[in-house]
Amino acid sequence: MEKIGRLITAMVTPFKPSGEVDFDKAAETANFLAENGSDGVVVHGTTGESPTLTHEEEYELYRVIKDAVGKKISVIAGTGSNSTQTTINSTKRAQEIGVDAALLVVPYYNKPSQEGLLRHFKAVADNTSLPLIIYNIPGRTGINMLPETIARIAELKTVIGLKDAAGDLNQTSAVRQLTSDKFLIWSGDDSLTLPMMSVGAYGVISVASHIVCRQIKEMISSFVEGRTKEAEALHRKLMPVFKVLFITSNPSPVKYALSLVGCDCGKTRLPLVEPLDREKEQIQKVMKELKIIQ
Repeated sequence: MEKIGRLITAMVTPFKPSGEVDFDKAAETANFLAENGSDGVVVHGTTGESPTLTHEEEYELYRVIKDAVGKKISVIAGTGSNSTQTTINSTKRAQEIGVDAALLVVPYYNKPSQEGLLRHFKAVADNTSLPLIIYNIPGRTGINMLPETIARIAELKTVIGLKDAAGDLNQTSAVRQLTSDKFLIWSGDDSLTLPMMSVGAYGVISVASHIVCRQIKEMISSFVEGRTKEAEALHRKLMPVFKVLFITSNPSPVKYALSLVGCDCGKTRLPLVEPLDREKEQIQKVMKELKIIQ
């Protein structure tokens, strides 16, 4: 399933000043990302503020984005939930709409056992035929999906890969050793993309690609083509933006950064709020230093 792409953007959800989803702006933003080098977009992921969206908004986003860019880049639906049945239902709807794959986060808050994780993902795979990317982010979910569990889940026919935001290169290495090369690993942390690729990751599901997509793509291409010194230089150059975009809760910083480059997607929905003035100043400072803005 390499057609999914190495550089996938975890896309923000644009809101109108009234707080409603701005579906026209969502289509425009997806086209902006496609034109700037994204191979695909995740719609209705955490960066898309999925916890605050209704199912009606979720499904309409899938339709709008698929219609807007589905012939140019891959569209991946963030259908994961901490309810297995809800995950199945959302994944079925996404499949009917025609997306290319689904991203399924580890069930959060209820902290299932490793066996529970396996059964959760197996239930989705048994009830849909969409290619599935599983998503491990223990900092948000409260539980770490272990390499041995990931390896068992990777044997399911429709599971094609992992978004790895565990932040542990030893764990990434273990997953790579325990799974087939056909099982793709995407970094879930922009700052770890290059280190993770050095131990076998395929690419990144990125937040920073909203702002520095072409540079990240060049970093990935340089590494894949063996130009490691160039890749290392780009990694070091981009580290300040990777870090500043998480100066407060994602996606508040990247939404503010987008407004500075002429792609205003509105503010976040509560309980998230826009960055503080001092945080905005730091975001501006980094973007000016990298010549992203004047």
